[in-house]
Amino acid sequence: MKKISLALVAMMMTVLFVFAGCGENTTSISSDPAVVPPSDSNVSQTATDDSLQKVLDSGVLKMGLDDSFPPMGFRQEDNTIVGFDIDVATEVAKRMGVKLEPVVVNWKANIMELDAGNVDCLWNGFSIDKDREEKTNLSIPYMNNRMIFVVLEKSNYDSLASLEGKKIGIQNGSTAQKLISTSELNGKITQMDFEDNVTAFMDLEAGTIDALFVDEVVADYIISQKPEGTLRKLPDGLSEEQYAIGFRKEASDSLKNKVEETLLEMKADGKLAEISTKWFGKDVTTIQ
Repeated sequence: MKKISLALVAMMMTVLFVFAGCGENTTSISSDPAVVPPSDSNVSQTATDDSLQKVLDSGVLKMGLDDSFPPMGFRQEDNTIVGFDIDVATEVAKRMGVKLEPVVVNWKANIMELDAGNVDCLWNGFSIDKDREEKTNLSIPYMNNRMIFVVLEKSNYDSLASLEGKKIGIQNGSTAQKLISTSELNGKITQMDFEDNVTAFMDLEAGTIDALFVDEVVADYIISQKPEGTLRKLPDGLSEEQYAIGFRKEASDSLKNKVEETLLEMKADGKLAEISTKWFGKDVTTIQ
């Protein structure tokens, strides 16, 4: 009998100890100020958009460009950078109360330069495509373009089919590389990649390549600068596209919106048409 009583007492003490311990632990968790209760809300955290304010504070708009892309942005003989995009961006910066600083970037790594904060935007015949739409915050389009082939005037090439088995020059990092890889010429040509279009045109004239796949805007300008009968365009192109300005994907709406607002002002007061006529002989811009 004595043994049974002692066993019962032991069991009761164990039960009391367990409940006491559980209660103690619960109190400890709920009263600890360092512990944050879990939340069912899915509130997204977004970076503060100070893109415009940073430009205004610094007094400089850094424009990333390829300095061998005439007539949008290129170097003159005295090494100064000029072009349609340069003139437009200079006027935009002026109206924003800042100065324009053209920054030459490796066009193959242009979005990396943008994301790293080395430039505020990419503005130099920056063609819109799906990849760039996903990786940058694009402005409204401001000009149309077409991708075409340029050959020597004296050559016998007259169609895409005639280029099969030939050496085709293409700029590294351009939308031309993506287009050619999905075209009927894919796997049927020898692709020659160039760091810039100016060098590619020199090689075309030297006969190192048979044709150059390039923006029609660039082709028209280069052909117009050459003696008559030097170069010509093939009638067959591969794609029509548009130019826009690329801003960082995250937290750049304030800067993008201000630039767009300024471009619309320039369209309305005739300044954009004036700059376009200087470079193209007419207003080729598409901003409404």
